[in-house]
Amino acid sequence: MRSLILKMATGKDYYGVLGVGRDATEKELKQAYRKLARKWHPDVNPGDKTAEEKFKKINEAYEVLSDKEKRRKYDQYGDQWQYADQFAQQAQSSPFQKTTSFRFEGADLGDLFGDLFGGGGTSRQRIVPQRGQDIEQPVEVTLEEAYRGTSRTISLRTAEACPSCNGTGLKQNMPCPVCRGSGLTSAVKRLEVKIPAGVKDGSRVRIAGKGEPGYASGSNGDLYLVVAVKPHRLFTRDGDDLQVEVKVPLLKMILGGEVTVPTLNGNLALKLPPETQNGRVFRLSGRGMPHLGDAAHGDLLAKVKVVLPTKLSPREKELYGQLGELRVE
Repeated sequence: MRSLILKMATGKDYYGVLGVGRDATEKELKQAYRKLARKWHPDVNPGDKTAEEKFKKINEAYEVLSDKEKRRKYDQYGDQWQYADQFAQQAQSSPFQKTTSFRFEGADLGDLFGDLFGGGGTSRQRIVPQRGQDIEQPVEVTLEEAYRGTSRTISLRTAEACPSCNGTGLKQNMPCPVCRGSGLTSAVKRLEVKIPAGVKDGSRVRIAGKGEPGYASGSNGDLYLVVAVKPHRLFTRDGDDLQVEVKVPLLKMILGGEVTVPTLNGNLALKLPPETQNGRVFRLSGRGMPHLGDAAHGDLLAKVKVVLPTKLSPREKELYGQLGELRVE
């Protein structure tokens, strides 16, 4: 948020026109207006252009000061009170959080903004360059994409220089009605971004210079991709290690043999020793997730789970029965 409080002398002194103080009550305002209106009314001064102009100014002053809301705005913004809503909207709803708050007790707004943006004026203000704000953008990837790295084309709502005022915030020495004086407008841009291999849930990938634009020649902010990795049907992740369950027929668990282990880079043959126990974990080095920003990989932990035979034939039942008898003996 950028906040600049500016105090200057008012251009139109409505209190002075009516001849009352700034703390005048409604009754005092009305009495002063009626007195002056009778004195300077055109019907009382036929053909007098000076009286006609004074009468217009008196009406203008009373029309503002007799309305509580207009008077409040006038007290805060001076003769630019008509633009009070624009300033307030800029402060509350600017999508870029780049806000300028104004308090006018003073002179011409053109001189004021001339000072701010390097033009003419007597009270010159120093504008300090400020870096643009960072932006966060959520991105969801699969585990396979996190393993290999991937790219995304994202639609990003960001800021750009207002085309109406060329980023100055001014239009004919008044706050630009398009950008409300901020100098920026909202734009949707398509951006292709790369997501490196090894990202985890919650990883923040920095895209330099793709955040909001800076102020007064300040550098742009950065874009941060906040990564969410989808759950996988086979693998669970623990840091850069992967875990997978491998189903093995009973006979291979007993007698030993090769089984197929899935990895994120194709299948792998694993040789089981005879009498492998159910639930044993085999560590396959370097078959896990890549380390973020590193060529090394975590490990794959393959847990074997026995699959018992079903729909046994009479002969198979007989053989298992004989095996059971032998084991008892």
